Amino acid sequence: MDYQLYTLSNGIRLLYKHAASTITHTCFLINAGARDELPQKDGLAHFIEHLLFKQTERRNTNQILNRLELVGADLNAYTTKEYTCIHASLLKQHLERTLDLFEDIVFHSTFPEEELDKERSVILDEIASYQDQPEEAIQDDFEGIIFEGHALGNNILGTEQSVNQLSREDIREFMAANYNTHQMVFAVIGDYDFNKLIKLTEKYLGNVPANTAAKNRQQPNRLAGEYTVIEKPISQVHCVLGGLAYPSSHKYKSGLLLLNNLLGGMGMSSRLNLEIREKHGIAYTIESGYTPLTDTGIFSVYFGTDAEKADKALRLANKELKKLRDNKLGTLQLQQAKQKFIGQIALAEENRLSLIISMAKSLVDFNTIDSLQDVFDKINAVTAEELLEISNDIFDPARMATLIFEPKE
Repeated sequence: MDYQLYTLSNGIRLLYKHAASTITHTCFLINAGARDELPQKDGLAHFIEHLLFKQTERRNTNQILNRLELVGADLNAYTTKEYTCIHASLLKQHLERTLDLFEDIVFHSTFPEEELDKERSVILDEIASYQDQPEEAIQDDFEGIIFEGHALGNNILGTEQSVNQLSREDIREFMAANYNTHQMVFAVIGDYDFNKLIKLTEKYLGNVPANTAAKNRQQPNRLAGEYTVIEKPISQVHCVLGGLAYPSSHKYKSGLLLLNNLLGGMGMSSRLNLEIREKHGIAYTIESGYTPLTDTGIFSVYFGTDAEKADKALRLANKELKKLRDNKLGTLQLQQAKQKFIGQIALAEENRLSLIISMAKSLVDFNTIDSLQDVFDKINAVTAEELLEISNDIFDPARMATLIFEPKE
C-alpha cells in the first residue's frame, strides 16, 4: 500500500501518503453535501461551508483567515452534491496549526446571526454572478432536468428564496444529521513520521464527540429524455445533452471514463473536438463529462456556438454518439485510447492536493483506495465489446435529455 490509515475512537480517520517535499497538502473531508438537504433547504450545505470561516468559540473571522495566511499557506473549501471539503496547502512545519484550525472551524463554529446575514448577502451575489455565466448555469439546469424531483437536482448554491429562509436552527439540524464522524477523513500528503502524525491527530481530533447519524440517501430514477429550449439574454447558444450514468461502484465505471475521454475529454484530439471545432469550426468549446456519484452518475456533452451554427453542432454531436453505439472500436483505436487516458491520469497525480482529496473520497465511499497500478489495470482490462455495450446504454437517445439556452430575439 502507498498510504497509511489510522482510525480514532470517534470514527474520524487519518489518511497519510508520504511525499518527500517541504510542501504539505491536507484536507478535511465530510460526507455531507447538497443532496442531503431537506425540501426547501436548498443551499444549506454550501451556506454552512461559508459560515465555518466566520466565527468560532475562540476565533473571530480575521483570526480564522489569518491563522494560515500569515504563514503563507492557502486555505479554501468547497461543497459538492455529496461532500464538504476544507483544504489547505502549506509549508510542512505548519501542519499542527492547520489541524488546530480545521478542528476549530468544523466543531466549534458559533454561527452568529450577524454573520448569517452577511454571508447570506454574499451567496445571493454568488448566485447572481453564476446566472450571468450561461456555460455554468446550464449545467445546473440540466441536472435539475435529469434529477427532476430529487435532491440531486437542486442547485448547490440554492435559490434566492431558499437562501433567504435558512436559519441557525437549520444549520444545527443539518450538521447533527449529516456530520457523521465515521464519514470524516483528515488526509495529509507530505513528509512526516506517521506515528507523530497519529499523536497530532489524537491531540486535536481525539476528543471530538462521536456522531453516528445514519444517511438516508435515495437513488434517483432514470427518466425518459426531454428536449428543452429556454430563452436567455445571451449572445450565443449553449447546449447540454446527456443523462444518468453509472455510479462510482459500477463494474463499467472505468469503461465509461475511458469512453468519455475518447469522446470529449482532455486535450484537442477528442472526437468531438476534432469533428466540431477542428473540422467544421463551429464551436470554440466542445467537451463531454462523466461524474460518478455513490448511487448514480451524470454523463453530458456541452458546447457553445453562434445561433446559426447550433443545429449543425447538435447534429454532429449526436452523430459522434451514434458512431460509438454502432461501431466497435478497432484494436489500435482501443489501445491508443487507453494509452492516452493512462498518461493523463499519471500526469494528474502531480497535482498532489487533488490526489489527496480524491484518495479521501475513495476512503469515504469504498473504505479502500486503489493504487495507480490498480487504476491502470482496470482501464487496460476494458474491452471493445464493453465499450459498445456502454455506448448503447448511456448514449441511448430515448433516455438522453437535451437542454438549450438560446438568445432572446
